[in-house]
Amino acid sequence: MTSPPAVPGPVARTAKARAGRPRRRTLSVPDRSVLTILVALPTLLVLALVWSTTLASIALSFTRYNGVTDPEWIGTLNYEQIVTIYEPFWRAIRNNALWLGALGVIGTPLGLFFAYLLDKNIRFTRFYQSVFYMPVVLSLAVVGFIAQLIYSRDNGALNVFLGDTTTPTDWLGDAKINIWAVLVMAVWRHTGYVMILYLAGLKAVDPTLREAAEIDGANARQTFFRVVFPTLRPVNVIVLVITVIEALRAFDIVYAINSGRNGLELLSVLVTQNIVGEASRIGFGSALAVILLTTSVGFVIAYLTQILREDHS
Repeated sequence: MTSPPAVPGPVARTAKARAGRPRRRTLSVPDRSVLTILVALPTLLVLALVWSTTLASIALSFTRYNGVTDPEWIGTLNYEQIVTIYEPFWRAIRNNALWLGALGVIGTPLGLFFAYLLDKNIRFTRFYQSVFYMPVVLSLAVVGFIAQLIYSRDNGALNVFLGDTTTPTDWLGDAKINIWAVLVMAVWRHTGYVMILYLAGLKAVDPTLREAAEIDGANARQTFFRVVFPTLRPVNVIVLVITVIEALRAFDIVYAINSGRNGLELLSVLVTQNIVGEASRIGFGSALAVILLTTSVGFVIAYLTQILREDHS
């Protein structure tokens, strides 16, 4: 009896590898149907509620439209009027820039500082985290109502604390100072948000890096700025983008105070006033919305790029 021919080495190894490889599980027809619905339904909702309205706003920004008569094509006239004769636009640009500066120069460093202190595992750390993060849980509209309680001219807590009863300061009515009073509340809320982001980043830093820096003779300040802070680069990018987005989409707090008028104009408020306000200048408001969109889209792309890069790393 002749023995069967031996299987060549490479073929045998390939067959063995295939035998040891786990079989890929195929989805059943009901599973595929459910998966398709779960993917298709959110996609359709995003296309219908976000992208379709975005494209409609871009198209309406080149028209004169009040929601009643048919849209009239006027080209770039809305944009020309915005930058030339629409005075609230430049006040809104100034206020949004002040908003960005306050969040970036004051709120973000404060959040990093609080995160650094809480990372030291001091006593009552969880209590301090809850206190600093509490404003983030509140919506900006609620923060606006709190601002009214604090800054009210007649019976506000600030004027009572300062003893200013004969000639009380109108913190929210004076167009020269109301933006600064509101920015204090916005920074208060933003600080807690940034603190949580940086605290999570600090907890993820490899302890051996700090130990190596201490062995090399670095003090606490040198260890943080030369060793720890550079490792927080992904968090820094996210915080930067979120800060810019928060400054551009600020709306609730000023609208809750005085509907964004008398020195509290913001780009988002101007969009609302023109589209859903008494003016009903939908085409003009759409042009303002497009300006706000183009300003924000670059930072949104940077944020998404950072998130995707972290997912692939």
